Amino acid sequence: MPKHILTRGHSRALTRHHKIAAAGVAALGAAAIGFSAVPSNASTTTTAEAPVQTAKVAYSTKQIEGVQADVSSLHTGAVQVEQFAAQKKAAADAAAKKKAAAEAKAAKARAAAESASRSAERAEVKKTAPQKYGDNLDGWIREALSIMKKNGIPGSYEGIHRNVMRESSGNPKAINLWDINAQKGIPSKGLLQVIPPTFDAYHVKGTPKDIYDPVANIVAACNYAADKYGTMDNVDSAY
Repeated sequence: MPKHILTRGHSRALTRHHKIAAAGVAALGAAAIGFSAVPSNASTTTTAEAPVQTAKVAYSTKQIEGVQADVSSLHTGAVQVEQFAAQKKAAADAAAKKKAAAEAKAAKARAAAESASRSAERAEVKKTAPQKYGDNLDGWIREALSIMKKNGIPGSYEGIHRNVMRESSGNPKAINLWDINAQKGIPSKGLLQVIPPTFDAYHVKGTPKDIYDPVANIVAACNYAADKYGTMDNVDSAY
């Protein structure tokens, strides 16, 4: 047989062999790919067609629990909002009551202060208003006692009235022209028969400097009697 024919035929034989080998390799590769695509826990069969696998659905309560938790949280949040609103309202009500009580207390205090002020004003007016005394022996003695009290001079209505009636019988213009004082040129004068030097020495400021003024005469005579006898109440005769 010619050499070139053997070579060509050998080439054809190798080519077919190579094709068979390539086909085998391809088949093996496809099989490997198929096995790798099937899950490790999936069952395989040798039949031509694999049965359709129904995927199992896995159920879990985690998501449901989460939803329940969210709903519970919303409910709790709503309750807390309501509680906060109630607390805020209670605090506002308490503050309003406290403010009202404070305003009522302040109003009461203002009313009391105004009332006290009015009372003080009335008392001041009454105090400063001149006291009205009768223009007679009773009025003169009472006015004299008021002045004596302010100046700390002791004496009573009875003591003054008794000595006035003995000395002048209640005549503010009475004058003694016959006793020793009259003989010396300083006669006793007025309701309580006071000599001018004694009247001047014991005159009380605020009363007229007139020895015949009934109130001034009584006050000066009582001031003198307090100095010499302790009080006009202790005088029962000429003094």
